[in-house]
Amino acid sequence: MPKIGSKLRELRRRRGLGVRELAARSGISHSAISLIERDRMSPSVNTLGAVLDALGTTLPSFFADLQSSLPYSPFYASADFLEIGKVESISYRVIGLDHPNRHLLMLHERYAPGADSGEEFSHSAQEAGMVLSGTVEVTVGDQMKILETGDGYYFDSRLPHRFRNVNGGQSEILSAITPPTY
Repeated sequence: MPKIGSKLRELRRRRGLGVRELAARSGISHSAISLIERDRMSPSVNTLGAVLDALGTTLPSFFADLQSSLPYSPFYASADFLEIGKVESISYRVIGLDHPNRHLLMLHERYAPGADSGEEFSHSAQEAGMVLSGTVEVTVGDQMKILETGDGYYFDSRLPHRFRNVNGGQSEILSAITPPTY
């Protein structure tokens, strides 16, 4: 895990604030801020959140900036895709799970014959995908459509949705979910 102290000190200095002024704005003692900046104390989420609020930023953007400087490869072999679950003969493999500051969940989905995601479910995101092979019945809210190879979808994932392989063989989908909530 990257050290947060130097990043916090940099933000404070960039805003032209002293430790005592930041302490007064955030409600966190100046000694605690000093210890955090020197990586001598690990702040609680609430403490760090209060300091970052006083600096005009958020926890997600603070950590996104920290992660964006980590080295990574932008390329992934099929063997690098991480299986995040097999549910009812459905395989969900993530592309780029270790990408820093990831704002998108990219999935390679495989559905065995007759596989069904089960009862309709929802989550707070947007979802898009394309059928790579086979035939998949997709239900979104009160709408249902059978999608064939090359067909796609894009919907608000807060609507209840469901996927079912209606092909006699395996079906595959390449999908993306943002933010990565699934």
